Amino acid sequence: MVSVGDEAPDFTAPLADGDIGSFTLSDHLDEAPVVLAFFPAAFTGTCTTEMCTFRDQMANFEDVGATVYGISIDTPFTLNEFRDQNDLNFGLVSDTNREIIDAYDVSMDFADLGVRDVAKRAVFVVDGSGTVTYAWVSDDPGVEPDYDAVAAAAEEASA
Repeated sequence: MVSVGDEAPDFTAPLADGDIGSFTLSDHLDEAPVVLAFFPAAFTGTCTTEMCTFRDQMANFEDVGATVYGISIDTPFTLNEFRDQNDLNFGLVSDTNREIIDAYDVSMDFADLGVRDVAKRAVFVVDGSGTVTYAWVSDDPGVEPDYDAVAAAAEEASA
């Protein structure tokens, strides 16, 4: 698993931000700190709550110059609809080929539901040099991150 002090694995994937474009992490390090918030699936209870909480707390991240991106295996079209329905004010990265969740080692299965290779709920903060300065991963998809700790990590990474 990616840990604090590691170089953040770079990736390129579709970005749902109202339109559909391409997102390469290394091209966005000037927006650092970058908060990568992995979530299992759009339109599910805890995932919707988490993304809406990031939306509602966006000022905490903007105040320290941090940029938030959500990441899931959903298609970019699904993610744009999810953004629209929840008034999300940040981009969502589509990892349909599962390369990002594999690179960050945050893949899990819901075997009882027959769903394989979705993102664990996880948050990484990446500083301007591409170093992971905060890492939180949950094996329980019902557990949300400590949003205050994520905001504090983003503030620390911006210094």
